[in-house]
Amino acid sequence: MYFDFANVLVYILVSAGFIFGSMTLGKVLRPNRPTPQKLSTYECGEEAIGSAWIQFNVRFYIIALIFLIFDVEIAVLFPWAKIFKQQPLLVFGEIMIFTVILVVGFIYVWVKGDLEWLKSLGEVKSEPRKQLDS
Repeated sequence: MYFDFANVLVYILVSAGFIFGSMTLGKVLRPNRPTPQKLSTYECGEEAIGSAWIQFNVRFYIIALIFLIFDVEIAVLFPWAKIFKQQPLLVFGEIMIFTVILVVGFIYVWVKGDLEWLKSLGEVKSEPRKQLDS
C-alpha cells in the first residue's frame, strides 16, 4: 500500500521538477532585451486607444456561463448513454435527477430574465437621452 503512495509522490516530484527545470532553463537561455515597442500593448496590428479598463456588460458573461452549463450537460450525458444498457433503471434515475436539476436552473435563469439580454439592450438604446442643464 505504501508503495502506491510512493509512486504518486515520485510522480508529483518528477512533474514539479520538470516544470521548474523547464521554466528555469527557458529563463536562462532566452534573450531578454525589452524595448518600449516590445512592452507596448499590441492588438491586431492597431495602436491601443484608451485604457483596457472599460465597463463590460455582465450579461455577456452570464450568457457564456449558461452556455457552458448546458454544454457540460451534453458531455455528461454521453457516458450515461453508453452505460444505459448495463443498469437501465439506475442510470435512467440518475439522468432524470440530473436533468431535473438543470431544468430548474434553466427556469430560474429564464424567470430572472438573463436570457433576454438582447431585448433589454434594445430598450436601453430606445430611451431618449437626458439633456444636461448648462
